[in-house]
Amino acid sequence: MPARQQRTLKSAAEFRGVGLHSGKEVQLVVKPAEPGNGISFVRTDLEGRPEIRVRPEHLKSRERRSCLNDNGAEIHTVEHLLASLWALGIDNAEVETNGEEVPGMDGSAQDFVAGLRAAGIAEQKAPKAVYAVKRPIHVQEGQASLIAIPGGGALSVDYHLDYPVGRNGSAVTRQTVAFRLSDETFEKEIALARTFVFENEVEGLVAAGLGKGANTQNTLVVGPAGVKENTLRCDDELARHKVLDLVGDLSILGVDLDAHLIATRSGHALNMKLVHRLREEMQREEELGDIQRESGLEIRQILNLLPHRYPFLMIDRVIELEGYKRAVAIKNVTINEPYFQGHWPGQPIMPGVLQLEAMAQLAGVLLLRKLENTGKLAVLWSIDKVKLRGAVVPGDQLRIEVETIRAKPSLGQVEARCKVGGKLVAEAELKFTLIDA
Repeated sequence: MPARQQRTLKSAAEFRGVGLHSGKEVQLVVKPAEPGNGISFVRTDLEGRPEIRVRPEHLKSRERRSCLNDNGAEIHTVEHLLASLWALGIDNAEVETNGEEVPGMDGSAQDFVAGLRAAGIAEQKAPKAVYAVKRPIHVQEGQASLIAIPGGGALSVDYHLDYPVGRNGSAVTRQTVAFRLSDETFEKEIALARTFVFENEVEGLVAAGLGKGANTQNTLVVGPAGVKENTLRCDDELARHKVLDLVGDLSILGVDLDAHLIATRSGHALNMKLVHRLREEMQREEELGDIQRESGLEIRQILNLLPHRYPFLMIDRVIELEGYKRAVAIKNVTINEPYFQGHWPGQPIMPGVLQLEAMAQLAGVLLLRKLENTGKLAVLWSIDKVKLRGAVVPGDQLRIEVETIRAKPSLGQVEARCKVGGKLVAEAELKFTLIDA
């Protein structure tokens, strides 16, 4: 799959409707965003307008829907909108919403695709990350399974909806669909498929406080005699809707995915498991150097941004940059580090304060890339929520991650983490003041 340029909207797209589960009227405005921003939701109805970034680590398990939680706020039922953004190649957008749930519209993604198309799509001067699956990745729950195998230069899906005869009192037992995903395929073949529920599930969902906004216009109710009070848009609409949900959930990875997916009876819970497994595999390959990010920085570029030099430079390579929002770097810890001569020389351990310094240096790289900060220094102002969770020893490769919480002309705040082999060893929140050099 060739890399492409990132995209955003030319103008804002507005949607109004009722949440399928909350039953509340909600307004949602999708706005253009800068390269590297990714997709983020802003809860305008909450104090401080908290931002919810669309990332795998913010996925939360909620019954019958996908949910994101960040900065103490949640947004529910995001899958149809996210699938539409992914299908149209819209990588950067800020979604302002005055409610806790994305409107359900007619239960499909048709309205989202039409509204986003009408707003227009603009190409940006930054490459879009691509991840190609290199080996089979399999997740399973009971008889439901989801497998990702190497693809053929695109994302393709085989979905098998297979219910035993008589399960849920439904006349529908099996449907199978297969698609090679593109914006045209999604718009014509998948976006039309509406959400569905089995008739004998309705009472339990209502008792659980779900489905308050569902009706026979936005939700197919499937019973022994087929679909009640409605007609299918296509014979395999149920299976197509499962593909719609899967695409929306996979979009949370934030990359163009080159893979072939084989899904049997899978739903949101299993989709989320695959997202986390794919993210783990991506991180593993990054740490091994198997993924070369076009947006990374070599040591000479790092030296141009930071004033630090040996033996106090704590970053070897920046392997990933997402605009001014996120950065990932690598530090190879060797026995030749000068601090090992005096810090527990009989049992060498990297000092926790130097892990904090590595996080601070990467935050400086991220913050100082902004043009308005050219010629400035990022001076560490405060450190909060520090937790040192594990020892870092010679031979370890330290993976440093920072994400911007706030970025103003004179102030920056980031969340930072250090990991070894996928295990969290340190974390903190760092604040900086930006001063003239």
